[in-house]
Amino acid sequence: MSTEKGPNFLEEIIEEDIKSGKHGGRVLTRFPPEPNGYLHIGHAKSICLNFGLAKQFGGQTNLRFDDTNPEKEETEYVESIKRDIQWLGFTWANEFYASDYFEQLYGFALELIRKGVAYVDDSTAEEIAAMKGTPTEPGKHSPFRDRSIAENLDLFERMRTGEFRDGERVLRAKIDMASPNMHLRDPLMYRIKHTAHHRTGDAWCIYPMYDFAHGQSDSIERITHSICTLEFAVHRPLYEWFIQQLEIFPSQQYEFARLNLNYTVMSKRRLLQLVKEKIVTGWDDPRMPTISGIRRRGYTPDSIRRFAEMVGVARRENVIDVGMLEFCVREHLNRIATRVMVVLDPIKLVITNYPEGDGEVLQAENNPEVENAGGTREMPFSKELWIERDDFKIIPEKKYFRLAPGLMVRLKHAYIVKCEDYVVDEKGNVTEVRCTYVPESKSGQDTSGINVKGTIHWVSTREAVPCEVRLYDRLFSVEDPSSEEGDFKDYMNPNSLEVIPAAMAEPSLRHAGKDDKFQFIRKGYFCLDADSSAERLVFNRTVPLKDSWAKQKEG
Repeated sequence: MSTEKGPNFLEEIIEEDIKSGKHGGRVLTRFPPEPNGYLHIGHAKSICLNFGLAKQFGGQTNLRFDDTNPEKEETEYVESIKRDIQWLGFTWANEFYASDYFEQLYGFALELIRKGVAYVDDSTAEEIAAMKGTPTEPGKHSPFRDRSIAENLDLFERMRTGEFRDGERVLRAKIDMASPNMHLRDPLMYRIKHTAHHRTGDAWCIYPMYDFAHGQSDSIERITHSICTLEFAVHRPLYEWFIQQLEIFPSQQYEFARLNLNYTVMSKRRLLQLVKEKIVTGWDDPRMPTISGIRRRGYTPDSIRRFAEMVGVARRENVIDVGMLEFCVREHLNRIATRVMVVLDPIKLVITNYPEGDGEVLQAENNPEVENAGGTREMPFSKELWIERDDFKIIPEKKYFRLAPGLMVRLKHAYIVKCEDYVVDEKGNVTEVRCTYVPESKSGQDTSGINVKGTIHWVSTREAVPCEVRLYDRLFSVEDPSSEEGDFKDYMNPNSLEVIPAAMAEPSLRHAGKDDKFQFIRKGYFCLDADSSAERLVFNRTVPLKDSWAKQKEG
């Protein structure tokens, strides 16, 4: 996954390993999600990094589910994770689960007990926490630390057979209670949980802790480069300690800065809270930073991969502006999206001098960014059209180049029209704009000699397709909702969703597909929503044409 800045530090490490013949020149990475929620954009960066590095150096990537916490893990999450990875364009070499290794991990634990470097502790969670000490004060030895190997083996085997209650005993590694690294102060290896597992059922009632399962799973799979985010840097000495004690394949851990994005939250716990409290419609709500959410909103795999590439790989934490992500999708959609005309707030425009009952079919360019390949589509034109309400003003301000009494504009792909009159209802609201058209001004065949400064979009009323349009914006109104005082939900953007129930679309959109991307001319980029049906089309705005938030911040 090269960036324009040259090789990153992980690429340099791998290049050197291949050059020196380490691991026989092999490159095998892994992506190890816990199936306790849906993946988000931060995971997307990790996916692109792990799979991208392996591909770059002719290696492979394993998908391994870290399913060691049965209370929070579900098959639904497993399936969603696989869909997300495939959508991003990656294929794993092998699909594994930490639960595949439960018997082998149990054997490793027995081996450490026999070596005298693991023991069963009867202390409560509160007592163990109190014995840990502080970063500046050493911890205290457990009264059970010096149990005999025979007693530890007996108790651990009885833990497995289900003789004890949850929390009654744990297995701990015997390392150094005075270590400045708190993770080396006799860390937990196993806890008792009488909870059914989504894959192993009730076969186990003891489950390994992440720090014990992770490195050994890497080693079992002979992972060459175990790439984690920076918060796991302090776990690395423990990762290496277990491997050294067991004398197994020396997988090695490397850390990079996780993706922190402004105007959102990336905590699975908080995202789950938004789902459970029905603040959003689900994990795939288009305002969510989940991969399923941004996919439903209309983001493309290409734009996510480009974003990961632009963010790059760093050793220090930083916060990325969500505007960079929006730039990437806007740049990609500009190249691939079909241009269409949709009127969000319609008022009628009547061309008084157009022949009654007549109509014609005009040719509209699908995408001017695609040279000689964009093609055209048919646009029906008639006497009565829908236009945007804000494209007409009774009293226009200075430099207003749309419709007003006496002013002229071009109708996109069609003719020049001049506003002659308008109709209002009893409340003074404009209900109809009346214009004349210039027959000689047809787009592509204009011989009128008339120049106008404004162009507006339109839809023929006779063929218009009613649809619902959902305008999505950022979920939070502050850059870092997690750091603000009070509940993070207090900082949600009240304008994160505006629903327009009765927009009018050009008839070509009747055949829109779920993977199609559109630019609604002058409005932004849109896609068909999963709620859509043949009877009721629903479109989501992916991003506006321009970054309006940048202007707000400047102001």
